[in-house]
Amino acid sequence: MGKLIYSMNVSLDGFVETLDHSVDWTIVDDEIHGWWNDQVRSRDASLYGRRMYEVMAAYWPTGESDPAATATMREFAAIWNALPKIVFSRSLDHVDWNSRLVEGDVEEELGRLRDEFSGDLDVSGPTLASQFVERGLVDEYRLVVHPVILGAGTPVVPRLDRPAGLRLVETRRFESGAFYLGYAAR
Repeated sequence: MGKLIYSMNVSLDGFVETLDHSVDWTIVDDEIHGWWNDQVRSRDASLYGRRMYEVMAAYWPTGESDPAATATMREFAAIWNALPKIVFSRSLDHVDWNSRLVEGDVEEELGRLRDEFSGDLDVSGPTLASQFVERGLVDEYRLVVHPVILGAGTPVVPRLDRPAGLRLVETRRFESGAFYLGYAAR
């Protein structure tokens, strides 16, 4: 059985977006984008909440043909388009681009997905991920910490009733000053 991996860009103070939902503070140069390409390429499927799906679906389905896109961006678009996407939403009535909707309990849906996909699954977006984090269902956290302090915004993890112990499994420093921190649940 594969792992459930929560992957996000995050500020030094633990936020994934500003109060107005902006992510323009992230540094996504070719080095970091290439790293994300490798991460996504290794997944069997991605799990999205509605908002994260809408952000991704607003650009990546046509990213391969964007003349302004870098080669690394076009490569990501090809990887993303081919990857099965499971979208958790009660408000959307349809999704496209190799995606399907689910509405059920996250733990029950994860069980069904693990029966369907033998490899790693990725959960993206703090709102959906918080439901998996709160139930202790995340096997690994893969965070790219950017050298910026936002002061407020959407936190990468929800408030928890008790600490969740983690074990550092991997690190990487990017030329931009961002750091990748990989942690496994204990």
